[in-house]
Amino acid sequence: MRPLLFAVTTDLNYDQRMQRICGSLAAHGYSVLLIGREWPHSQPLSPQPYKQHRLRCLFKKGKLFYLEYNLKLFLYLVRQRASAWCAIDLDTALPMWLRARLGGQPFVYDAHELFTEVPEVVGRPIIKRVWQQVEKFIVPRATLAYTVGPAIADWFVQQYGQPFAVVRNISRLEVAELPPMPMAAPANGYILYQGVLNEGRGLEALLDAMPQVKTRLVICGEGDLSASLREQAQKLGLLASGQVEFRGFVLPDELRLITQQASLGIMLLENRGLSYYYSLANKFFDYLHAGVPQLIVDFPEYRRLNDLYDVAEVVELTPDALAAAINRLLFDDPERYHQLASNCRRARLELNWQREEQTLLVLYATLLQPASVPA
Repeated sequence: MRPLLFAVTTDLNYDQRMQRICGSLAAHGYSVLLIGREWPHSQPLSPQPYKQHRLRCLFKKGKLFYLEYNLKLFLYLVRQRASAWCAIDLDTALPMWLRARLGGQPFVYDAHELFTEVPEVVGRPIIKRVWQQVEKFIVPRATLAYTVGPAIADWFVQQYGQPFAVVRNISRLEVAELPPMPMAAPANGYILYQGVLNEGRGLEALLDAMPQVKTRLVICGEGDLSASLREQAQKLGLLASGQVEFRGFVLPDELRLITQQASLGIMLLENRGLSYYYSLANKFFDYLHAGVPQLIVDFPEYRRLNDLYDVAEVVELTPDALAAAINRLLFDDPERYHQLASNCRRARLELNWQREEQTLLVLYATLLQPASVPA
């Protein structure tokens, strides 16, 4: 079996993209090891058809975390063997490239985002320059590079002249049937946001919209804004009334059930950098696969797919616009809601991981042919 090694800085239990990628490769004859990060609150690793390992760090964020994690990662990699070494984003790239170089094997770069263009980096010029230098060093040295959407792939090609394949972060088409098709928004449903609670996700505007909406909001995830968003919800009286519920981290299997029971999904982003503007988030596909209409922002990838499949309403990121769109879909326009829900069920037959993984498998089969040249 050909061994492949992947490294991320996330908690492996919640990284659905890596679960799909590693699971598909393992199912097709590769021996896969995925390395991630262990937090103090991390749950035991969920069983997977591939090997997993988590690194503990004393530092939780910032420069010292990245230094510590990269050092520990490299020391761990020295003891491992692989036919290819895949870094997920820039924060694991240097030790993975160095290990590939020492062993004479291919180095693979999987860009889940434009790391130098995320809001946490864009507003910090010195930090941004550091990551830009890492990017300029890493990207041209990748034997294989791929990313989550065409817009980000095009950006890399324009910047570096480096071919970038696209493996979208699409949900797996589950065998289990969806609930019966709703003729209107379910009366006992709720609005759902799933994902990290970080800058630029439109969550502050969403909370400000909730007093104008007669339904509940369920938030699944944690992040840098966890405390401030809870404080905002409390000041608005949304926690005391039960109108907003923070569920914290939710494992993927449970999250799928929560999503299927929702009436409306939230896929909002602020234009705080090219990474968000060009993004194609997994939650867009998660809502679609659950048959749940969603609110989206007018960014290129979401607009392009929605023009093809009509599964969402495009909305401006203001409290009044959000409240108006929510009320119209959930209470005032059942025909439109039914149309979107029906379109979701048709779209999932085309937009699913079973189709998308074929691109992934071809990339790795080609990479590991005898003629493949190491980075």
